[in-house]
Amino acid sequence: MAEKRALTMEDLRRVNVLNEPHLSADGEKAVFVRQYITEKDEYTSHLFVQSVDDAEPVQWTFGKGRVSSPKFSPDGKFVVFVTSRGEKAKPQLYLLSTAGGEAKQITELENGASQPVWSPDGRKILFTTSYKENEAPGEVKDSAEEKDKKSQPLVVERLKYKSDAAGFLDGKRKQLALYTMTDDSVTFLTDGDFDCEPSGWSPDSTRIVYASNKQGDTAIIADLYVMDIEAKESTLLTDSNGMFFNGSYSPDGSKIACFGHEREFSGATHLKLWIIDPETKERKCITPDWDVHLTDAAIGDIRSGHPNPGPVWSKDGEIIYLTASTQGNTNFYSVTLDGKIDELYTGSHHVYGYTVNPEKELAVLGVSSPVNPGEFYLFNLNTGKAEQLTNMNQSFLNEVHIQEPEEIRCKGEDGWEVHGWVLKPAGYEEGKKYPAILEIHGGPHAMYANTFFHELQLLAAEGYMVLYSNPRGSHGYGQKYVDACRGDYGGKDYTDLMSFLDACIDKYDAIDTERLGVTGGSYGGFMTNWIVSHNNRFKAAATLRSISNWISFYGVSDIGYFFTEWEIGTDVLKDPEKLWHHSPLKYVNNIETPLLILHGELDYRCPVEQAEQLFVALKHQDKETRFVRFPESNHELSRSGPPHLRFARLEELTGWFGKYLK
Repeated sequence: MAEKRALTMEDLRRVNVLNEPHLSADGEKAVFVRQYITEKDEYTSHLFVQSVDDAEPVQWTFGKGRVSSPKFSPDGKFVVFVTSRGEKAKPQLYLLSTAGGEAKQITELENGASQPVWSPDGRKILFTTSYKENEAPGEVKDSAEEKDKKSQPLVVERLKYKSDAAGFLDGKRKQLALYTMTDDSVTFLTDGDFDCEPSGWSPDSTRIVYASNKQGDTAIIADLYVMDIEAKESTLLTDSNGMFFNGSYSPDGSKIACFGHEREFSGATHLKLWIIDPETKERKCITPDWDVHLTDAAIGDIRSGHPNPGPVWSKDGEIIYLTASTQGNTNFYSVTLDGKIDELYTGSHHVYGYTVNPEKELAVLGVSSPVNPGEFYLFNLNTGKAEQLTNMNQSFLNEVHIQEPEEIRCKGEDGWEVHGWVLKPAGYEEGKKYPAILEIHGGPHAMYANTFFHELQLLAAEGYMVLYSNPRGSHGYGQKYVDACRGDYGGKDYTDLMSFLDACIDKYDAIDTERLGVTGGSYGGFMTNWIVSHNNRFKAAATLRSISNWISFYGVSDIGYFFTEWEIGTDVLKDPEKLWHHSPLKYVNNIETPLLILHGELDYRCPVEQAEQLFVALKHQDKETRFVRFPESNHELSRSGPPHLRFARLEELTGWFGKYLK
């Protein structure tokens, strides 16, 4: 076999990103989405269907654009999915017969349609669209009319008036609607001044369960509601004091399972599994002592926003299936109603997606590892046997060398364990010295994991030792661990990272301590800023979508008004001195490390003014720095931003470290 070549930036185009699997009712076919980047730097995604007995999937949609949310109808005769056809068209619902033929557009709404969910009887499809309170939703407007429309002032009256995902909010809310198969009609179920998140249906197809915050922007909560679709009347199930979502009816309709927590540790609180009686509203946590975070906490850079199907009931209503994240892995579990937990699909990997067919006792799991971007596996719930279903990244893996990480665990300065990994450079030779780059993840309540990460692999291919870990504040190591950085940003989380760096240096003689780099995004950008303002160990640094000033962050971030208090412990109106104490900008005079600053113009999570302040403060003192602003880019630039700008970001990053570390 020919020797494999090193990975490159361009290999982002080679990766097939497989998402959103869904099994047919007979358990014989799976539909899923494949996404990739074209040579014209455009995202394209299409539907594929694969028989569980076949080795190859069949492509069902073609042309430009992106598709999402495919779901087989309960009788297996149709697939509903979401796509936008046209350069500026809004996404709409389409229906495709499994017998063949063209896809039929079934919605034509001014603000689009998304998140379809079939009723159990197959007669209706629950979905979301958006419009203002008490305002009838319109159909798609003529393109000429839209072109001639003049810009208008933005009137702001809400506390939450912008979103990193959606930009400036125009008063429209995510509303619930129904499509009826028999007469092609659309019925709108909600019209309040609040967003609604659909979950599922009752077994008799008369009620839906959904999540919403109807208490206003100052209340950071999510309640579960049940709605009688005939009467359009909703009943509150929870008490407006927590975060509850992904409601799922039991097969007999007597219970609702959901994920949630009561905000004991604000945004650092572990998600638990709850059971709610929809009649009495009695709520019980059935995983109170399971010290893990339910759902997927792993981060990577090839997929973003993969939807979680929520808890799935077994056919007898005695078991619930879900994923959970621990020790750098996300795996597939079962939980009985009395709290017995079994890890059904185990190993060092990342289960990033799943679909369960309870009747056939089958599941399809999306699984990624550090050396594989992800494939689907057919999993038998009875036998525990998994068979690989897809093989769509094999040609890429046959050609390109992917480095296997080496695990390392060490002690922080106070004895707490820190878990991480090291990627050796491509072509590694014993006895040779290599520059090293410390990577720091965002969140901070997330985790590096045993999943594919293009940027980390790229840096290894460029000749660096790549060091990455989960300091305190990360998910995966218990509730106490994930909560430990709150109120202490730049404290023990910082020393954990330095302890991990020292442990890597002690273990690997190949690390050249005179050629160390550090980088990270979001919280990782904050920590990069903090590190270079508190020591001079690093020869170069790159900070991405970072926080530099907690005082201004409070008022400019889309989450600043609550996140600042959640994470730092106060806000600018109560204790500006504490915010300033935790702001890297306060210590900017100490920065001697050449610092690359990368930031998206449309980042409303960590707005670009955070980068501006840092750059001006450094440049004013003639410090070595470079500021690169990316148009059309929000906080998700590295994962789902415009492809040509993702490449530009990687060029800046590798160019900067190449200049100072090689």
